[in-house]
Amino acid sequence: MAVLSYMPVNLNNLIMRNLIMLLILAAFTTAQAQQPATAQTPSPADTAWTSKVIKPDGEWKKILTPAQYRITREEGTENPYTKGNYNDNHEKGYYYCVSCKNPLFSSLKKFDSGTGWPSFWQAYSTKSISKSTDNSLGMQREAVSCQKCNAHLGHVFDDGPQPTGLRYCMNGLALFFIKGNPTR
Repeated sequence: MAVLSYMPVNLNNLIMRNLIMLLILAAFTTAQAQQPATAQTPSPADTAWTSKVIKPDGEWKKILTPAQYRITREEGTENPYTKGNYNDNHEKGYYYCVSCKNPLFSSLKKFDSGTGWPSFWQAYSTKSISKSTDNSLGMQREAVSCQKCNAHLGHVFDDGPQPTGLRYCMNGLALFFIKGNPTR
């Protein structure tokens, strides 16, 4: 500071202002660098939505593959053991709706049903799925859809493990998986 005392007052003020600005900028930059990166994927706890996702067929066709569209929008079914359908996925994480990213199931509730489709004994939350009667194929079944966007996901049967006794038999192509550490 001894050097600054010999300079004119206006120059001292200018230098001090610049030093202060540099310190503030350095502090801000350091704070920003320490912030965790925001995830590009939804949080599994994101079940606080209040409005449904409604899109015309043309928009769904733009964001879904033809197979995903057939399953989720036309109530199709994939073949058992379809490659990439998560039937044999044993990693920890969450399963989301491929159409709207609504959290549907946790890997903690997944089990091997031997059917060739990913199966779960409980949905992630009460806002994950909805059920309706399906009378197609000459039988009565309970269809499962995403509660947020009404995408067809599969069916639920009463031959699953305890504690629910349910088997949510899902089309894996209607889901997408994100690794994580599920807590429920």
